[in-house]
Amino acid sequence: MNTFDLSPLFRSTVGFDILSRTLDAALAQTEDGYPPYNIEKTGQDTYRISLAVAGFKIGDLDIVTHEGVLAVRGRIKGEDEKTVYLYRGIAGRSFERRFQLADYVEVNGARLKSGLLEVDLVRRVPEALKARRIEISCSPAADSAVEQASISKAA
Repeated sequence: MNTFDLSPLFRSTVGFDILSRTLDAALAQTEDGYPPYNIEKTGQDTYRISLAVAGFKIGDLDIVTHEGVLAVRGRIKGEDEKTVYLYRGIAGRSFERRFQLADYVEVNGARLKSGLLEVDLVRRVPEALKARRIEISCSPAADSAVEQASISKAA
């Protein structure tokens, strides 16, 4: 396994604590690939995470967001311990899958259909932080001074 030492980067920067935590969290994740998932961009500021959760019911799943992290947990409750499987190809084990959310991204809803858990996300940037176009105006006195200067140059 590769390890990365990012301490030289953080010794020469100030105020990038969230970047440090994000990189540490990304490097520390050891995922086994279960359950498989897709991340889709469904619009300009909308996204969808789809997780394959065959065999799980709504009561077996839990979705929590806290401090910019979306955590999806699954645990099958009341599994029949007396069942003897000759072959078990459908995974039904417990899982926890975490996703780091960007600033202003929040969960818009979730639904379970056809064995897929779909979590819809939307980015809602506050109006005060959005870029806005500033109109440039010119005072009437400045307009006439510019016109006078161009007339005198032409004469």
